[in-house]
Amino acid sequence: MEPELAIGEVSERSGLAVSAIRFYEDKGLISSTRTAGGQRRFRRDVLRRLAFIQAAQRVGLSLEEIGGALDVLAPGEGPTAAQWRRLSASWRPLLDERIALLTALRDQLDRCIGCGCLSLDRCRLSNPGDRAARLGAGARFLLGDHPAFTPGDTPELPL
Repeated sequence: MEPELAIGEVSERSGLAVSAIRFYEDKGLISSTRTAGGQRRFRRDVLRRLAFIQAAQRVGLSLEEIGGALDVLAPGEGPTAAQWRRLSASWRPLLDERIALLTALRDQLDRCIGCGCLSLDRCRLSNPGDRAARLGAGARFLLGDHPAFTPGDTPELPL
């Protein structure tokens, strides 16, 4: 049996703060055993789980989504290459949606996004009379609603 790692060794090897490792353990994403003196000991495969968590967070997945993915793995194991391929494929639609949203946000940062939160009732170009409010909450134009075609309105060109 391979020797287990102390939390400081896991921190050094993973590049994560000890507090982050404790946090992930509290959230049930990783696990450890305790020595007779109460010190945490981790199996070496925790490093693969932590790398998985970091990669998933970098692409914008929530801890809940990450936890759900880790639930399909055997306790205390990191994902195999095949498991990683299946998990990443299952996240592709979510990531594609987020990429599209971020691209739209980037491309519309210099224009009104029609959310109604910044006095857009005065916006003569994209949201005269705060028409986007009828479409629902949030950044309506960023979410795909078109500023020239809102329910009950006739198409018009920006002024």
